[in-house]
Amino acid sequence: MSELCAAFGISRTTGYKWLRRWRGQGPAGLEDRSRAPRCHGRQMAPEQAEAILALRRDRPHWGPRKLRVILETQQPEVCWPAASTIGDLLRRHGLSERRRRRATIAGPHPADFAPVTAPNDLWCIDFKGWFRTRDGRRCDPLTITDAYSRYALVCQIVKPAYRPVEAVVMKAFKRYGLPKAMRCDNGPPFAAPGPGGLTRLSLGWLKAGIALERIEAGKPQQNGRHERFHRTLKQETSSPPAANAREQQARFDAFCHDYNHKRPHEALAQKPPASLWQPSTRAYPKELAQPWYDACHAVRRVRPSGEIKWAGRSVFISETLAGESVGIAETRDGDWLVRYAQIDLGIIDPKRHRLIRFVAPRSGRHKANKARRLSAM
Repeated sequence: MSELCAAFGISRTTGYKWLRRWRGQGPAGLEDRSRAPRCHGRQMAPEQAEAILALRRDRPHWGPRKLRVILETQQPEVCWPAASTIGDLLRRHGLSERRRRRATIAGPHPADFAPVTAPNDLWCIDFKGWFRTRDGRRCDPLTITDAYSRYALVCQIVKPAYRPVEAVVMKAFKRYGLPKAMRCDNGPPFAAPGPGGLTRLSLGWLKAGIALERIEAGKPQQNGRHERFHRTLKQETSSPPAANAREQQARFDAFCHDYNHKRPHEALAQKPPASLWQPSTRAYPKELAQPWYDACHAVRRVRPSGEIKWAGRSVFISETLAGESVGIAETRDGDWLVRYAQIDLGIIDPKRHRLIRFVAPRSGRHKANKARRLSAM
């Protein structure tokens, strides 16, 4: 045995082990066997596994971390397994699959986005992509969330037009107060390709004292918190869609209550948004303030046609600003800059008596007083 084990480079203990297996079981005894212990001292208790699986079936869209937080809250005396162990359990029972992660890079962070340090510093507004309910009707959910607490303020089916959207937003303002800023994309009814990108909707926000933040075209990651909310909203309410708009809206309402008050949020240390949210102390004003301009500005009122009178000629500004006052100030280069409140609209061309408008201001782009980056009307 010693010479045989030396020839194969194994110890005599190993050699005798294989000999005993061959004598007892024949060739089958020489096959490799699992080294896993028959009984694991830290194996999950069956009652724990059943509780985890039951909660997962009740909350099919919640991951292991959220499930663990809820279980610890409900039964704090139990030592629950790690989130990774819970994930393994869910996969073994076919209740979860490994998510394929796409390679990503961090998007640009616009320098002129104000920091978000408290509730109501910033609200994010957008339309989730439209879809059809089972009766074939189009459904356009308008959503508004608080960027700091992730609190879902609005999730309402509404026609994507100025008047219906204004009514929903106004209701939110009167119920929750005013934010310091609103972040949106560059599509209607939030923005337009005209001077300053202003619409009747965003004009009202400015007059109420709300700053405007617009993401760059093709950069949804600049509103990533809100886009992530949309993904969760789609998973839990519209996959598949409801039978009709009434049932779909009921799903949205139930989801928002659950999302705000029960669902742990990973970015909030597994706390629900309602634990951080509080209404704004800024009430909607009874009268909207008019823009103020200092003595360096010549003030002109925009006519119903969208024109102003300047140097004896009519200059078209924007029909959106009809009835509003704009300020005109001379720049260091001798140009005449037109602005509404703090938004620079463009420069008057003295030869053609036309407004050479600035490209609609998008965060991370030019400073508005640099006349080189213009787009001719």
